Amino acid sequence: MDIINNIIDFCTNFIYTGGILFGIFIVFLESFLPVLPLSVFVALNCNAFGFLIGVLISWIGTCIGSILCYTLFKFIRGKLHNKFKKKILKKVSHGIDKFNKVTFTQLVLLYTLPFAPSSLFNTLSGLSEMSKEKFICSLMIGKAFSILFWGYIGMSVIESTDLKSLIVAGIMLVLAYIISKIVNKKMNIE
Repeated sequence: MDIINNIIDFCTNFIYTGGILFGIFIVFLESFLPVLPLSVFVALNCNAFGFLIGVLISWIGTCIGSILCYTLFKFIRGKLHNKFKKKILKKVSHGIDKFNKVTFTQLVLLYTLPFAPSSLFNTLSGLSEMSKEKFICSLMIGKAFSILFWGYIGMSVIESTDLKSLIVAGIMLVLAYIISKIVNKKMNIE
């Protein structure tokens, strides 16, 4: 347990030393690179800057990154030569067709799910006919809940030495994962 605490302390100090902009930047990167662990970054931001500031800067970082990702793919879609556009869009047309039919409420729900592949949602939203207003509003609402979830879980795990709190956090994670999978399957996302 000392090794894990030392790693958490090292990462927290590293983020704290880098400042709020660094905290925003690491969450920003996750919008483009889905292999990066959003949950860990949010937890470390909350640990470094306190729960409210950590959640706020994580939300700002993920929103800025997601909007930039969306904008980049909108730009690419508009600038591709027709020959390449047809080839590339043909490969992802099934996902794009699904995203053209996603309602505002469904998109908010998708971004709310903690285990949802949000970088895929950013990309498909950018390649689809989705308006910027619909994307940004649903992203900002949905990500607020997702970031709050990861902040709470992360702080519970980091601060807890009580087995009961760890079990509750574990149950919340499992439930969130199951709900995410059910919604993803029902909406045919994966």
